[in-house]
Amino acid sequence: MLKSSNPLNGPYKSEMKHLVPFSRDSQDAMGTILNSVADGVFTVDESMRITSYNRAAEEITGFTYEEAIGRPCYDIFRTNICFSACPVKEALESGGPVINREVDIVSKDNRKVPISVSASVLRNSEGTPIGGVETFRDHSLIHALKKEIEKKYTFKDLVSRNPAMRRLFDVMPDIAASEATVLLRGESGTGKELFARAIHALSPRRDGPLVVVNCGALPEPLLEAEIFGARRGAYTGSVENRPGRLEMASGGTLFLDEIGDLPLPLQVKLLRVLENLEYQALGARDSQKADVRFLAATNCDLEAKVEEGSFRRDLFFRINVVALQIPPLRERREDIPLLIDIFLDRLNRTYGKKIRGVSAEALQVLLSYDFPGNVRELLNLMEQTIILCKGGEITLEHLPTDFLGTQKIQAKVASSNKEAITKRFITELLERHDGNRTKVARELGVDRTTLWRWMKKFDLLS
Repeated sequence: MLKSSNPLNGPYKSEMKHLVPFSRDSQDAMGTILNSVADGVFTVDESMRITSYNRAAEEITGFTYEEAIGRPCYDIFRTNICFSACPVKEALESGGPVINREVDIVSKDNRKVPISVSASVLRNSEGTPIGGVETFRDHSLIHALKKEIEKKYTFKDLVSRNPAMRRLFDVMPDIAASEATVLLRGESGTGKELFARAIHALSPRRDGPLVVVNCGALPEPLLEAEIFGARRGAYTGSVENRPGRLEMASGGTLFLDEIGDLPLPLQVKLLRVLENLEYQALGARDSQKADVRFLAATNCDLEAKVEEGSFRRDLFFRINVVALQIPPLRERREDIPLLIDIFLDRLNRTYGKKIRGVSAEALQVLLSYDFPGNVRELLNLMEQTIILCKGGEITLEHLPTDFLGTQKIQAKVASSNKEAITKRFITELLERHDGNRTKVARELGVDRTTLWRWMKKFDLLS
């Protein structure tokens, strides 16, 4: 008899005692059971040759019982881990079970079939290992449904279940079809560049280049040459004619990222381009025509910059023809599980991992976090945890300690124990964020008004 907690569904709480080979037509009790379950089950001897093989194994792999019996298991399953990380060999070497390992096998008709594998040691009545037993479950339908869900909520490289984001997706084709200047507004890390790329890809200029300029990345003299180009001798070190991004984007789209950081003198030059579609390179005598469509993005309050005089009002009206407000991740938490699945799939391929998901406890922590860095922060967090995770699932222990510490702070503040908020506590947070009240409020999980009241209470407003 076979003794196991359940040799059919994966996890094994006790080990097999006797090997009872079963055939496709076996009528004994164990053979009947094994041939009636949906999971594939097979056993191997110490030489890794198949000794038993049930009907579900035939259906999943395409190999019949007669074809499988007596052959090395790697001849039948042909996975990418057969010779490097075989679950059965791992169980035999460690003496313990291997549970729910995600692998891909190649069926008899050369289809790739995703399966979930569990393996354990097979022992005789004296407790001596005589081989191994493995169960496996076909995940093809799950993978197909997952891809269908991703397709349903995907627009180009953008992904969302959120109603506000879906409304943006709905209007994007019409916006892309026009030549109107678009201003993408949203916090850092929300995916403004992805929106810009999607608009370009849907536009009549899709065959032309998409050229990106980060307006806050360079000092003013270099940024001017970067955008408008320069002729030889225009400035010290300029030894040859240099095309600018406007020229490089000819026939396509110019994306001005972080346009709120553009210096005032360059705002005047850009305004002329937007009004007349003409520009002049540094050191050039004549103007050139600009055959480009303009997209811009900002994470700052441009209206406030206009009022304080650091951003031209006329330029603001020129770039604000069509404005798209991209919601931060904390306002679309329903997207977090979907994004996690996509990042897992991408990063598993990048790092050669087979991590199948995130534990319920870890997911709850991720769902309760505000992600001030938005989608970019979530991507970076997932990359770090995937690198550190050695098992098949990301758990709380894989999340960074500083991330968990922030969550504990937010949980403390959310509780009724407001006595935990001390002057020293607030002072340390302000010092950590260089006095930036917005960042401190985000870490605490409160609004700026609440933080202001605490600072007033502790005389920290000076």
